[in-house]
Amino acid sequence: MKLEHLLLGLIGEHPATGYDIKKFLDVHGRFLRSNTTMSQVYRSLSTMTERGWVAFTVDTRPGAQDAKIYRATPEGMTVFLDWLTGPYVPPSRFQEPEFTARLSFAGFMTREQLIDLIDVEITARRDQVARYRFRDRTLNVDPAVDFDREFASALGERLHQWGARQIDDYIETLDALRADILDDKIITPDAVSGTSLEEANR
Repeated sequence: MKLEHLLLGLIGEHPATGYDIKKFLDVHGRFLRSNTTMSQVYRSLSTMTERGWVAFTVDTRPGAQDAKIYRATPEGMTVFLDWLTGPYVPPSRFQEPEFTARLSFAGFMTREQLIDLIDVEITARRDQVARYRFRDRTLNVDPAVDFDREFASALGERLHQWGARQIDDYIETLDALRADILDDKIITPDAVSGTSLEEANR
């Protein structure tokens, strides 16, 4: 997942300035991509402008620096949607942000595309559990200095159990999400909506 994909998705939802995008990524979007600098945002916007993926209008602000308001072009949205609905290859770590990033742009996807994405992720994580949950975790070490093998083994087992609980909860959550999408239970009167770029910058 590239920064450009996130930027195209964000301004595809609502035109914004580079400053507004950075502020969103620092707060609501911090789980999609960490430590994004202002220079990275502006450099990516400049590159995407040159490629014809985004265009901007200048908002004249008396007494302050004029602001460029960026919007995604049809070509840019094609690039974004090709990524969003294209092949998804689950990374080895389920905590990596690409899957969550794709889910965060679910409004651009059909229900079928969304279910297909979730199915790929669930299958990959179940395969991981089947392959690695009961692997041999015996420490094979030959330390050159003092090493507490018993303590290290016990701590390693604790970490393994912690990771097992995390991925089990993750799979259970995705199973529930999948069922709710199929049963059309996502949109309810008391549903808590996500925060869009526009809402975050009000």
